[in-house]
Amino acid sequence: MARLTKKQKEAVAKIEKGRLYSLSEASALVKEITNTKFDASVDIAVRLGVDPRKANQMVRGVVSLPHGTGKDMKVLALVTPDKEAEAKEAGADFVGLDEYLDKIKNGWTDVDVIITMPSVMGKLGPLGRILGPRGLMPNPKTGTVTMDVAKAVSEVKAGKIDFKVDKTGIVHAAIGKSSFSADKIAGNANELIQTLIKLKPTAAKGTYVKSIYMSSTMSPSVAVDPKVG
Repeated sequence: MARLTKKQKEAVAKIEKGRLYSLSEASALVKEITNTKFDASVDIAVRLGVDPRKANQMVRGVVSLPHGTGKDMKVLALVTPDKEAEAKEAGADFVGLDEYLDKIKNGWTDVDVIITMPSVMGKLGPLGRILGPRGLMPNPKTGTVTMDVAKAVSEVKAGKIDFKVDKTGIVHAAIGKSSFSADKIAGNANELIQTLIKLKPTAAKGTYVKSIYMSSTMSPSVAVDPKVG
């Protein structure tokens, strides 16, 4: 087991063992125990009482974080020529179609989100092996396959993120940066948690939100009271 540095030991010492913190307390504490020289990402992990192997217990959705992600999301809009202007005006970083499909075929995936149109999805099918594992395949359920390209681009740029429960029943999401105020971190976290609660599958039995942990890049995690909703 790796030995903790002096700063890591100090951070761990500030977390009260066995205590469940409120969202506002956890947000302030995560800021306090973050010692990176860069603007660390603040992440949340929510363990849900679902069996993701069953289709009727899959939890997936999108949420618009009220205070944004703190990250400048690089957006690729794969659109037909008639939609290029609106995609560019909405703030897409890369706009086009065939030339970008060729770049992706050759391994280029230097974007955070791909937005496209229903008529283009057929061309993206063969690229599933490249885009799928990186979480870049557009999906109508997350609003990334749409005719309203401008709206989709604007929402991503403003802080819209998509999430999906993993095979162990946990939803991981980045909800801001350590430079955010504690109030903004807590606000973003609450928005995500409330969205998850609304998406509770009817087939899920027992406790739905089992545990919540908040941390920043390289910081210890702080246990949050799962009864936030």
